[in-house]
Amino acid sequence: MAKSDSKTTKDHNTIKKWAEERDGEPAVVESTSNSSKGGGLLRINFPGYAEDNLKNISWEEFFRIFDENKLQFLYQEETKDGGESRFFKFVSDE
Repeated sequence: MAKSDSKTTKDHNTIKKWAEERDGEPAVVESTSNSSKGGGLLRINFPGYAEDNLKNISWEEFFRIFDENKLQFLYQEETKDGGESRFFKFVSDE
């Protein structure tokens, strides 16, 4: 499997390590942060790349929402040309 291939994980340490290696911080979309379904739409906030409407949260809160919504983290280590990838998305575990 090439490093540019996407992987999925539910492992909190893997997710946190991947994000922090790219200077990412846990966040939610601010307009959804009071949502009744689990606390909001999760994002990783990358300085200089982020949406304007993100609210940073703790890793503890991030993983509470992640687990309650039964999500998996789909991510890529490198781009096809070997650069560091920031590609990720959250997918349902069901």
